[in-house]
Amino acid sequence: MLARAAEGGGSYGFCRGRPPGRPVSIIFGKVRFVMAKEYKLSPQRLKELQDEMTYLKTVREKEVADLIKEARSFGDLSENSEYDEAKNEQGKLYARMAELEDILSNYVVIEEDETEGDYVRLGSTVTVLDKEFNEEETYKIVGSQEADPMNGAISEDSPFGRALLGKNAGDDVTVDAPGGLVEYKLLKVER
Repeated sequence: MLARAAEGGGSYGFCRGRPPGRPVSIIFGKVRFVMAKEYKLSPQRLKELQDEMTYLKTVREKEVADLIKEARSFGDLSENSEYDEAKNEQGKLYARMAELEDILSNYVVIEEDETEGDYVRLGSTVTVLDKEFNEEETYKIVGSQEADPMNGAISEDSPFGRALLGKNAGDDVTVDAPGGLVEYKLLKVER
């Protein structure tokens, strides 16, 4: 097989005889297929990320370029803190753009289907009873890019999210949390 390194000199390349879009890692002359991480997004979150990427490429990138240009005009770059800060800002900008590019090239849109039954899946809103404290709590199960636990949006990849997936109302749920096992009763599942 013919393999060549990807742009940027990383350890990922592309290989003849494989499906397009599948990255390949090259280790000690051997070729191994690697699956890219798939990001699960709601249609709203996808739109937000696309809008952010557009903003970063059209507006923010020009603002940072102007900051660098202005900082260069202050003279000696070796002792120019404004220049260093502008370059750091540029690094953060390009890192975020690379992260968004990865997400936007490997996403799956979560479609809400009302006819699929009453089990917990991505997009479900669940009400649980914490058995230890006898408190009801309501959460929405979302993809990892939308998780916001402080506002009740729990990632499907979290211990709590994994424990809930596939369960029905009335089921007992045991969560293997970092602090130990936590017991819940699943009271209600809504779409």
